[in-house]
Amino acid sequence: MTSFWRDRRTFVTGGTGLVGGWLHKGLLAAGASVVALVRDWVPSSEMVRAGLFDRVTVVRGDVRDQALLERILGEYEVDTVIHLAAQAIVTIANRNPVSTFETNVAGTWSLLEACRRSPRVKQVVVASSDKAYGEQAKLPYDEETPLQGRHPYDVSKSCADLIAAAYAATYDLPVAITRCGNFYGGGDLNWNRIVPGTIRSVLRGERPVIRSDGEYVRDYFYVEDGAAAYMLLAEKLAGDPSLRGQAFNFSYESPVTVTDLVRRILDVMGSRLEPVVLNEASHEIRKQFLSAARAKKTLAWSPLFDMQEGLRRTVAWYRELLADGR
Repeated sequence: MTSFWRDRRTFVTGGTGLVGGWLHKGLLAAGASVVALVRDWVPSSEMVRAGLFDRVTVVRGDVRDQALLERILGEYEVDTVIHLAAQAIVTIANRNPVSTFETNVAGTWSLLEACRRSPRVKQVVVASSDKAYGEQAKLPYDEETPLQGRHPYDVSKSCADLIAAAYAATYDLPVAITRCGNFYGGGDLNWNRIVPGTIRSVLRGERPVIRSDGEYVRDYFYVEDGAAAYMLLAEKLAGDPSLRGQAFNFSYESPVTVTDLVRRILDVMGSRLEPVVLNEASHEIRKQFLSAARAKKTLAWSPLFDMQEGLRRTVAWYRELLADGR
């Protein structure tokens, strides 16, 4: 831990999401002065369960509200911005593309424009996704792979990613971009996702459900590693202006199939339940995984955990959450 974050005025969007709670924990542990933008009150989120709302300045509002964002940046004299707010569920994006585009695309340009108009802002980290690459023939994806999402969620992340790069190139905004694999960890309350859904099923004594055929290949990235990566990138961006506009993949570089992931969770939980395979997934990329070589070389990044330890920590979090039988 360095002194970089001590008393640093830091603005985070998407605080009640999966990564937000762990990021706030990391920032507070490092001594930052945090302002959190919160749209919805989520009682089971890590922000609420860990009592973090009592330790940060909370502003209720929508990330698309540029005037509100400018007020926050100005009145709280924000130095560093970490933009996590997004509609992050692929199936919801397929059903509700407009709300996904509004949050993920318009929300991003609203934030970046507010940052451009706020001269105190010195670093901006925008959370993109491996989905921004769309489906590609060459694997693993590196940062030179073109952004070509085709389906609503993927397109929303491609657009947000390109908008961030445009603000760096055109206005010299001090923004850098993260592209991570599929996050997992305590605090994910989207039960249709494979990790929390599997854990909850097992805790209830039910067979876990796999929506796809189980052979989709993904990177899975533990949420505490994700939070640490965002903080590292912001710190490196402060010391190296050449990082403006650059994107960085963060990954364990150990892709697995959905079936393999479910079996790993079952092993951690000591369960012999067999998954139910529905084979109903559509409009999703078949194989997708990342090279993290640039982050390792340029940022001297390395993960804090491996997948097995991340799964153990995740299972423990949900055992505590669901101890009352929910």
